[in-house]
Amino acid sequence: MNGFRTRLSARLTDRRRLTDTLLAALVPVAASSVALAGLTTWVGTGNAGSPPRMSVTEGRVLLPAAGSGETAAFFRLTNEGGSADRLVGVTSTGAPGGVSLARHRMGSGATAYRTPVDSIEIRAGESLAMSPYGVDLTVTAPAGEWRAGDLVSFTLTFSRSGLVKLPAVVVRPGTVVFRQ
Repeated sequence: MNGFRTRLSARLTDRRRLTDTLLAALVPVAASSVALAGLTTWVGTGNAGSPPRMSVTEGRVLLPAAGSGETAAFFRLTNEGGSADRLVGVTSTGAPGGVSLARHRMGSGATAYRTPVDSIEIRAGESLAMSPYGVDLTVTAPAGEWRAGDLVSFTLTFSRSGLVKLPAVVVRPGTVVFRQ
């Protein structure tokens, strides 16, 4: 009788181990299946995003005021892709003194100040119109070389989209309307 109980006990222990092992394996398999189903649905509906597609237009650079070595340039940045991108740098062969990204803020009264920024994010499906009331490019212009109507070449560097090269037309201050 003791032998029968021992064999029965061993069999029940083996069955319990098998059940525990199967349950332990079932949890990660079920979790993986749920995650895979969620990802498949996300990608299938187009929400996984596509790469950014940057379009840069409306390039304008203000004619520097007499005696001033700095001016500002403006572009419209449009991200027609499915994920965000960042403008991380700008260069110009026509501006040997350099180009920097800046954000303008209004102070008390009629004062304004400029803060340099490292990058500018353009979210998926959105557009950013640079202006003196927000983000622009500070350009060190060559003294007396630019005339209204000239084209100045710029290269904008995006973190994901790479380089975008285009010209900006030199315009007289006051001839361009910017929205606040």
